[in-house]
Amino acid sequence: MSSRPAPDATDLAILDALQDDIPLVPRPWEAVAERLGITEAVLLARMKRLEEAGIIRGISPVLESRHLGLHAATLVALHVPDGRTEEVADVISSCPEVSHNFMREHYYSLWFTIAAKDRAGVSRVLYKILEQTGIPASDMLDLPTVQKIKIAVRFPLLRARPGERPGEDDYGPG
Repeated sequence: MSSRPAPDATDLAILDALQDDIPLVPRPWEAVAERLGITEAVLLARMKRLEEAGIIRGISPVLESRHLGLHAATLVALHVPDGRTEEVADVISSCPEVSHNFMREHYYSLWFTIAAKDRAGVSRVLYKILEQTGIPASDMLDLPTVQKIKIAVRFPLLRARPGERPGEDDYGPG
């Protein structure tokens, strides 16, 4: 049984609001708190508690890579031999072009994404990873991005009220 209290309605409203755009103003947390009808101090205290509970891992911008000159991207799947997952993931994570990696219960057990200036840049990163890990290219799937279809991930946490569409609340569509 967990000793951490479950998030209440205010916590869920905060988590919903944190998935929206954070205003670029001198006091962004004050603006978010005002939108939620709470004080900045309450918002910050609750955010700290949610972070300590492991619910919030961090707050960071979502960057549009193409606007930063990164015009090539790919999703890569690797078959990693048993017992080498952490070692290979460490190599992958050391590459600044890799945004994240994750494990799956599948023959291709380690998946990650790469963004680079061009396809040659992506290839250089892939070559480096394969060379450093000793994994053969035949144990890799390289799935280049052809077209971006989904650009945002949002998890609506408040239940819809009567007459509202699911995922919609006082703070906008979910």
